Amino acid sequence: MSIFSDNIRFLRAQKNLSQQELADKVSMSRVRYSKYEDGRSEPPYELLIRISKYFNVSIDLLLTVDIRKYPLEEVLKLPDNRIVLPVVVDKLGNNSIEIVPQKASMGYLSGYSDPEYIESLQRISFPFLTNGKYRAFPAKGDSMPPFKDGSYIIGKYVENIEELKPNKSYIFVTLNDGISYKRLKAKKKKSITVAADNSFYQPYDIPFGEIVEIWQYASGIFPEDFEPNDFENFNVKDLFLQLRGDIWKLDQKISKK
Repeated sequence: MSIFSDNIRFLRAQKNLSQQELADKVSMSRVRYSKYEDGRSEPPYELLIRISKYFNVSIDLLLTVDIRKYPLEEVLKLPDNRIVLPVVVDKLGNNSIEIVPQKASMGYLSGYSDPEYIESLQRISFPFLTNGKYRAFPAKGDSMPPFKDGSYIIGKYVENIEELKPNKSYIFVTLNDGISYKRLKAKKKKSITVAADNSFYQPYDIPFGEIVEIWQYASGIFPEDFEPNDFENFNVKDLFLQLRGDIWKLDQKISKK
């Protein structure tokens, strides 16, 4: 047995997963995974990355710290808990911004820790975005104003939940919702509260264990027909959504009475 095998068994139990279920989530066979959990074999680096990203626990902690001694929510806050992030650089060694296309966004949860997947993404560079790792995600739906379909939200990678600041906007990548653009409202003991800027949508909590990645809003890429000084159509839609939200709130009050 090893610290690593004890840790992954513990983390799997915390998520109430069978060996087969966890093996499926990190793209390996159950037999192969069981050897890692029993300490009969050691995983290669690429599998360590997948396991690390899935549990949101750094490789360093998985291999060297008995995390059974800490509450799971505290593990996420440990100073050494840094997740390995595949990074693409150009021929001069400069950081590039990977663009996650709309058609590939559904596969991001299974590919975000795969260097080959990240390498396959198109890339751009912005000279004013430095001192950090950036990635562009597609906007979708009406919960991300002023971003509409066809827009891209560029985020700066956040290494630790403790770095989150209230009322700042972030791209949250979670196991349940995938990619979403939300504003942080509050940090709790075991979760965070987020909300869309579109007030029709109600705030909700994201448990720490569901968070895969966090990117702080840094910039945006808008479609060709986007007019920043002409929000007539956009505002009409907003007013309709606000009205619909007010009606929903009124129905809630009436139902309580």
